[in-house]
Parts: sequence; C-alpha cells; structure tokens
Amino acid sequence: MNNKTNYEYLLSDLSTLSGVGTKTKNLLKKKNINNLFDLLWKLPKSYTDRSLSSKIKDLKIGEIQTVSVIPQKYNFPRIRKLPNRVLCADETGEIDCIFFNSYEGYIKKILPLGKEITVSGKIGYFRNKYQITNPKYVSEDSALIKQVHNNYSLMDGVSEKIYNKILSQIISNLPDFSEWHSKNIMSKFQNISWNKSIKELHKPENIGNYKSNFYRRLAFDEIFSTFLVNSEIRKKIKRIKKKNKIINTIKQNSFIENLDFTLTKDQIKSLNEINKDLSSSNKMFRLLQGDVGSGKTIVSLLAALNTINSGFQVALMAPTEILARQHFNLAKKIFPTNINLELISGKSEYREKKEILKKLENNKINIIFGTHAIFQKKVIYKKLGLIIIDEQHKFGVNQRKRLSDKGGVDCDVLLMTATPIPRTLTMTIYGDMDISIIREKPKNRKPIKTYSKLETKIDDVLKFINNQIKLGNQIFWVCPLIEESKKLDHSSAVLKFKYLNKKFPNQVSLLHGKTHLEEKNTILNDFLNNKFKILVSTTIIEVGIDFPNANVIVIENANKFGLSQLHQLRGRVGRGNKDSTCILMFKSNLSDNAKKRIKILKNSNDGFLISEEDMKLRGFGDILGFKQSGIKNFKLADPIHNNDLFILAEKEMKRIEKSDKDIRKFKPLIKLYDRADIINDIV
Repeated sequence: MNNKTNYEYLLSDLSTLSGVGTKTKNLLKKKNINNLFDLLWKLPKSYTDRSLSSKIKDLKIGEIQTVSVIPQKYNFPRIRKLPNRVLCADETGEIDCIFFNSYEGYIKKILPLGKEITVSGKIGYFRNKYQITNPKYVSEDSALIKQVHNNYSLMDGVSEKIYNKILSQIISNLPDFSEWHSKNIMSKFQNISWNKSIKELHKPENIGNYKSNFYRRLAFDEIFSTFLVNSEIRKKIKRIKKKNKIINTIKQNSFIENLDFTLTKDQIKSLNEINKDLSSSNKMFRLLQGDVGSGKTIVSLLAALNTINSGFQVALMAPTEILARQHFNLAKKIFPTNINLELISGKSEYREKKEILKKLENNKINIIFGTHAIFQKKVIYKKLGLIIIDEQHKFGVNQRKRLSDKGGVDCDVLLMTATPIPRTLTMTIYGDMDISIIREKPKNRKPIKTYSKLETKIDDVLKFINNQIKLGNQIFWVCPLIEESKKLDHSSAVLKFKYLNKKFPNQVSLLHGKTHLEEKNTILNDFLNNKFKILVSTTIIEVGIDFPNANVIVIENANKFGLSQLHQLRGRVGRGNKDSTCILMFKSNLSDNAKKRIKILKNSNDGFLISEEDMKLRGFGDILGFKQSGIKNFKLADPIHNNDLFILAEKEMKRIEKSDKDIRKFKPLIKLYDRADIINDIV
C-alpha cells in the first residue's frame, strides 16, 4: 500500500478494514475505539491453540479441538426451535455440526457436501456421537484455522473470529517508521523497533510479559509522547511576550511583617518563584501545589497584591461560592483599605452584578472573587494581569490551555490544588506547567490525632463528641451514602442524621449532594457561625473550606475510602490552634489493604507520602479526583511499575529541551498518541 510508511494509515477510519461494516464500527466506537491505532491496545487476555488437528476417534470431550471432515448430509428441521445439523465424517468416525439461529444457505455455503472442511470448536457428545455446537471457525483453507488464536475481552456483537481477522490485517500492514528515539534510549530496550514491539505485543506467548523490552519500549513511547506535548505547550506559552509586572518588594515585605503569623520556608520559596514569573516578560503558567492546610491561599493573595500594586487587575475563581466568599473575606481582612475588592455571588442582585461588571470594565475593581461566572463572555476586564484558580485539579490539559489563552497576552495564570499526588503523576498531569510545592505546614498547625474505632464502640465515640460539644467545639460526621442502600452495607447520611439528632437535639444538620445549592450555602454558613454543633455530610465537604472551630471529624466505613480521600477529609479539621481529632470507624471484617490504609493514615499527616502509599495500594487511576481529571489514560505505562521509565523520559526531555532539537522527527509519535490537537501548528 502507498501509505504503508505513514502514520496516517494507523489513524484512518475503521471502515477501511475488510470485515468492518457500519454495525461493527459503531460497536467498536462505543468502546472508544475510533481508528486502527486504538485497536492495537486491545490486548489478548488468553489464547486458544487450534494448530493441532485430531481425528474424530481421538477427540476429547469438553476441549476446543480442530478436525478436518467431509460433510455428508444436511438435516434442516421444519420446526423452528430445533437446530440445524450437518453430519460430517473422516475415515475414523462421524461428528455432527450443530447450528442454532443459522440459515440453510449460510450452512450450505460454509459446509458444502463432499468437500474437505476444517472445523474448530468445543467438542461435545450426545447420543453416542461427537458434536460441535455453533463452531467459531469453519474453512476450506485449513491454514487459516490451524493457528494459535488470541482471545480478547469482547463486546457483544463482535466475534472473536472477526476481531482476530481485523487485528491481523492491521498488524500485517504495520508501517515501518524511522526511529524517533536516540541511540542511547534505544539501547535501553535492546534496539527493538516500534513495529516489531507491536507485533511481539500481540503474540500469544507474550501475554502478560510486562518486563520484556518490547513492552517497556511501548510504555516509554506512551510516557514520552505525553512529556513531548507538555514541553511544547510550556514552550508555546513561554513564547508569548507580555508586559512584565513591577514587584514592589518593600510594600510586599511590609505587608508580610504585619501578618499575625510567619511564612514558612516553602511559602517564601513559592512566592519568590511566582514573583519571578510575574516580573518576567514570559507568561506565567504555574501550579501551586500544597498539602491540606499548608497555606497556599496566603501565597496566592500575596501574588495578587503584587500584581495589583503593579497596576493590573486580578480574578480569583473558586469551585464553590462559600470558598470564594471565604477567600474574599480573608482578603478584605488583610488587604490595605485602598484595594477595591468585590465578590460576584449567586445571591447578588441583577443591579448589583451589573454595577460590578461596569466597575471591572472601567478598572475600578482591583480584584474580583467568584466561581466560574467571573470568566463568562459578558465579564470584561480593563487590565487583567493575573488569574488564580483554586482547587481545580479536575482541569485537563485542554481546559488549562484555553484558560491561559482567555486571559489575554499580559495575563499570568496560577492554579492551586490541595491534592498532593505522587511525582510520577505530577510529571504526567501537570507537565505543561511550572510547579511550586508547599510541603511544610505552618508552625501553629498541630498534627491531627487519628484513631480507629470499631463501629460497635459507637457509644465511646458519642461520649467523646458530647465532651467536645461541652468544650464549645464542632464536629464533622462523614458517611459514604446519602440514603440507605439494600445492596451496600454502608452508613447512610440521612439515617445517621436522624440517629444523632435524637442524641443531640437541635445540634445537628445534614448536607449531601442532593442538597439545593442555596440551602447548602446556608447550612455551611450556619456551621461556620457556630449555630449548630454537628454537621452530618457525605464527602462533598472535602474541598478547601476552612472551619476553624471544627476540630473533630468522624468518618464512617473508613475502609471504603482511599487513603488520599481520607487525608483530604481529615484536613477539614485542625485549622485552628486547638488539638484536633480524626476518628476512623469501621467494621471488624477488614481486608488487608484496608488495614494498611488505616495504619498509614494513623502514622502520618504528610499528604505527599500518603499519596505515594495510596498509589501503591490502589493503582494510579484511583487516586482522588483523577478518574475525572482528564488525566491521560495510559494503555501500557504504569507510574508504579514503570517509575524508572518516567524518570528516563524526564531526563531525555530535559536533554532535548537543552539542546533545542527540532521535534519534527517525533511527529508520528505525537500524532499517534492522540495529543496532537493541542500542538497541531507545531508539528
């Protein structure tokens, strides 16, 4: 074929394959298989050896076997429900081929009388005669059947025979690419080519051979393609020339000295990194990553203040209105009185919103707080210089790129997340951004004491809660489900609310995903203002809200949560200067993994360490929030088992960036691994 050496062949439509009609194409598309390349990653789960042919007298009942026979006689009953039969024979005996739901014409076509036909299928025995029911493989050409056939996890409507036929077409026409990797990289994989690696990957004898050179080479391609794209996005953003901000360090340091707490070393380091970006003529595209309660917000507000003092406007977006209001109130409390702050809220009246938008457009507002509404088309900024997005770990690469473009040429972008993730994931998910990390906790933050309790000991927990209420403290009580479930033996938030309300009348409120937004904000504000003592909730309370008076959290069915999520939930307390407690409640029949998770959490308050352990226990796809994050779903690469390949890819990427090599030789790699839409104009 003309395009045999072209990656475009692998990106062509499924209908270009023989045997793929509209029905099969639509079934494959439902499984997110949209082109020939996608099919290559549907790997065999096992194989069936049909290569050896047996005589009828030697057939083994219950096994899949291959036999060459001559059809002797058709039996097509007129009664619909009865199967069609074809009596076949060889020199040693007879066998019936049984067909349910097959037409006479089809059966006569595949099993013509008097011709030798090879048949393969599971051998049965009925009324003293061998039989094969609905044989998958029937052909005059025995070579097509006498092979080792791969078995795949198939979707309804696509047979194993069709699937093998489709894949063998692609593999026999695989392009031979010019090698895109350096000699040094290729030596790590014994110089095996991409083409040969794919062929080895689909050989039955190589199923599950994860440590082989061909598997590791393909895993590396997957990782490296992601790094390449991230690098190009970084370069593209850095190429944007902007008006640099003038950082007034005297004003900044004077402001810091007047705070009623001291910044940690990590906070100062992160602020310096952000200031360097702000004062550069290259656009900032930075992630501020920190553990729960590490003090990211004050760093972002200092960056905002420096931007305002340089004559620019700032927009700070939070995922919820209550979090946006919390940031607004903090800024109002600590910012100089000459700074004009505003909050766009769902409760704001139309006239008030209109007035705020007019002020923004006329540069009479220095910093605006709100949810995603502050980035709607009708919101026009006079001189936007910095966008701060809080808790947006669910932003994928494409969304971040659009966000960076939206702010305009002179606008820097700072994203914040309180979700510590392992380094291999950080490289993959946030590789398009520069990263500042705050690991150190403020000195006034006391470690949260974590205990585990059997749910049968709930009376002990209630006594403890009662004492805490007498001391004027507040409590979060977290349950996995909203309502009672017959299928799952988890605690129900609704039932727990009723139970606790009887124990502590008028002291308890309930919050869950079905709570109306306005009611949710009212409940959270009432809790913040200490109007009730216990908030029974599902996991919706896990994101960044600060309740300084809440210093106890009870988490029911703690074994049903991942480590990272438990750590995020635990981080809702310990925000004031009092001792804080987390109580993990569980049933007695814990799995070994659940025991390990609880032990790790009891022994550590370090979110980064916890996320590493979580990934080892659960796999990278289950780390908090990243199933919906737009994270690249690797087909082969695994951040745990292929940690060395991530480090190798990072080193190689730095080498290429330093040498300023032309990345056009990586064009097939980038195009194939389906990230090309972001950097089309580059390659």
